[in-house]
Parts: sequence; C-alpha cells; structure tokens
Amino acid sequence: MKAEDYEAWYETAKGRRIALAEYQALRQHLDPRPADSILDVGCGTGQFTRRFAERNRVVIGLDSDVAWLRFAASRQTHKEAYVAGDAICLPFADKSVDLSISVAALCFVAQQRQAVLEMIRVTRRRVVLGLLNRRSPLFLAKGRDGGTGAYRGAHWHTANEAVRLFNELPVVNIRTQTVVAFTGNNTFVHALERLLPVSWPWGAFLVVSGDIQAEK
Repeated sequence: MKAEDYEAWYETAKGRRIALAEYQALRQHLDPRPADSILDVGCGTGQFTRRFAERNRVVIGLDSDVAWLRFAASRQTHKEAYVAGDAICLPFADKSVDLSISVAALCFVAQQRQAVLEMIRVTRRRVVLGLLNRRSPLFLAKGRDGGTGAYRGAHWHTANEAVRLFNELPVVNIRTQTVVAFTGNNTFVHALERLLPVSWPWGAFLVVSGDIQAEK
C-alpha cells in the first residue's frame, strides 16, 4: 500500500473519528507534560506523530520505510522530526527520551519482544503500545485467515498477550484499555459508544501502557 492511500483513509469522516478516539486513548495513557520528548516507533505516515507534536515540542517519528518517512516529513506541521531506523535496534542512547509510543506497528514486527525491550531501553518514564484487539468484531471482519487489506499479515493481540509483552521487564503500573467498539460512523454508533464503560474489552484498538521502573 502507498503512503498516500493509507493517509487518505484518515481524511474520511470515519477515519477522522477513529483516529481521534485512538489518539485520545494513547494520550491519556501517555500523560505527557509539555516539555516531554516523545518517540513514535513505527510512525508510518506520521499521523500520530503530528498529533502529539501539537502539544509537545520534541516529537520524533521513526520508521524503517524511507518512502513513508518522506511522505510523513512532507506533512510536517509542528517541527516534529523523522528518523529512519529499525524497531528492534533503535538508533538512540539509553534513557534518551521521556516517553515512547508505538501505534499498531508492532503488529507487523516479528520480534515484538525485542522491539519492546528497545523501547524500554531508550525511555525514561513510560511506554505505550497501541495494538489490534483479537477479541473484537473487527478481527472477525478483517483479521482472520491472514487478514485483508491494510490488515494483511498483522498479528492481533489479546489483552493478556499484550500485558505479557512486559513480563519480567522493568515496567510497573501496567494498564490496558480498548476503544473503537464500532467502526461505523453515524449518530447511533456515536451515542452507543458514549454509553459503553471504560472497561469495555472488545474495542478494535487495544492500548497497553506501563511505567519504567526506577533503578535501585
């Protein structure tokens, strides 16, 4: 898929609604202070990198696809920076950023555990992962048998599997949440989603976060 085609979906009414819901959940878990530096691992077209850069001065998007990085840089809005690199070997020093996120990118990384280790290595305070929820209606529609469209080849996580990514690592206060219970875009769907509890486990987008444990 071309970066232009991927980004075009975010410009539809449905895409804008879903992206906003995902961003709000990610931001709530990340809880960034204005001066915090943020690393977006697997930033793709820079959709979420740009959103975080609206309020944070130092935001870096990293991706291994140079063509997509060029596209992201062409959409730069708040002086966010873009760097080429691999999620399993991040080109940053230990504890060099305050916060790190990864939005659906690890779903396409074979060595997920290594990518999480790298995020923890370079991060001082908190790591947040946005993943695809295997326990969601979207998985039944788009994820089975290898997936379709933009979801082809993606790994879909359960909440327990997402938490296990942090097992025996220096991460505490692990939390999970799902959002985007329904992928439709009409008044009925909007009203129904507002009635759902925060603990709703079947949303399409699964967020897992944890604080980096202070060294003794």
